[in-house]
Amino acid sequence: MVAPLTKADEHGLRGVSLDSRLRQLFFGMPPEKLTALAQQVREEATRRELVYFRDGVQETINVMLRPAGIFSEQMNYFHYVALTLVGALKRMPELYLKDFNIREAVPLEDLEAKWLWDTWGASHNQYHTVFGRLDAIVDLTSPFWKDTLAFIEPNLVGVGGIHLIPTAEGVIRDVVVPALQEIAPDLDLEPSQDLRDLFILEVNDHAEAIGRKGRTICLVDPKYAGDGPNELETLTNYYRERGYEIYHADPTELVFRNNEVYYEGHLIDVAYRDYDTRDLAQQEKDGENMRAIKHLFKQNQIISSMAGDFDHKSCFEIFTDSRFSQYFSVDERNIFRHHVLWTRLLTERRSTDPHNEMIDLVEYVRKNREILVIKPNRSYGGEDILIGPSVTDGEWEDAIERAVRAPGAWVVQRLAKISVYEFPVIADDGTVQAAPFYVVVGLAPTKYGVAILGRASQKQVVNVAQRGGMLAVLVGRHAPRVLPPKYGT
Repeated sequence: MVAPLTKADEHGLRGVSLDSRLRQLFFGMPPEKLTALAQQVREEATRRELVYFRDGVQETINVMLRPAGIFSEQMNYFHYVALTLVGALKRMPELYLKDFNIREAVPLEDLEAKWLWDTWGASHNQYHTVFGRLDAIVDLTSPFWKDTLAFIEPNLVGVGGIHLIPTAEGVIRDVVVPALQEIAPDLDLEPSQDLRDLFILEVNDHAEAIGRKGRTICLVDPKYAGDGPNELETLTNYYRERGYEIYHADPTELVFRNNEVYYEGHLIDVAYRDYDTRDLAQQEKDGENMRAIKHLFKQNQIISSMAGDFDHKSCFEIFTDSRFSQYFSVDERNIFRHHVLWTRLLTERRSTDPHNEMIDLVEYVRKNREILVIKPNRSYGGEDILIGPSVTDGEWEDAIERAVRAPGAWVVQRLAKISVYEFPVIADDGTVQAAPFYVVVGLAPTKYGVAILGRASQKQVVNVAQRGGMLAVLVGRHAPRVLPPKYGT
């Protein structure tokens, strides 16, 4: 007699089953069908403005043909965990202003710190909004998927994804899923909640909470830079078509008059920024008039608030070092312990290792290259990340010395196992091959739900800016019960 499966085993095995089924369906398709689908996906991605600008030149972002499947209970758990982490990160400005040890762990540049002191008030401690994305590694198909969830870094300003995530999901839903259902009519895959809807709900809630009677929104970014995703212009058009009064501006185009902020004569109620305060402060120093956007910060009319600038990877030191535990609830500390990777600002000092034992930090990093990663504390785009097992002792030592010479600029982090998925790739000769790709996810939570930005690359540093591909994560429905085999008596 075979023992019945537990609910946990059934859920885990169904996840493996869904992924295996998707893989089999793709590799069972004729090469010419896959080639046609790949062309359609690219054409739709371009038409729907799923693009990235590099040196002013438009590139269509690659979307992997095969989506990843996820179940609703996984989405619910990711929502809970990601929202908990964002809630903890929102308290960083308050902690920074009152605790010198926090200032050491998450150092701000002088100009940036002055903006914080100038604009943060008691009302911000009561209510403010952060819209961000938390990058993580997870094996969606594992029976122990909860145990594999490990957060790598926070991104709380200009997260990239409000337009990209639902658009990539929509392309796969409209082009690829129907082709799969032709050969598997019972396959049920749907997009997650549309992040554009989640975002605008959050913006409107913020306007109501701060007492703004109007609902005029301004999306602020380096409008004329010519690099990166063109999300905000695309979003402006998207929301206008749905009746919102919304504008897209460079911060230098905002006007401060009669204690209010205007763009082209339109009174602004709430602004969303894709702009680091460091850059705003530097422009102010260089003579640009930043009075208007600074007023928006001070009046709590900005999303993300100044808390968005605490997207240092070293925030994870605060979450994983017991000396800061008094600032967090039992539930928060439990999430940190299970899902936040051990991280330390890489400087010459004493600290604790992943087992909470006191160590000489530099010596520990020197001796444990095989289980560690060295990263810039605040950069993005996947640049300058050094994965310990992939480099020589000499390269590792050079990275340590560079970090020691620039206190606050680099972190060391526990290496996590990056998930690997196989995707169909069309070779130059037209044949279809199974190719392995590393996959990471970005979780963008609001109180209304969470969206997932999947990214795939054949490099261990996975990032769209590094020419990786987007991976649509679609919600599947559970198949009938997974039954054990029956054996003859």
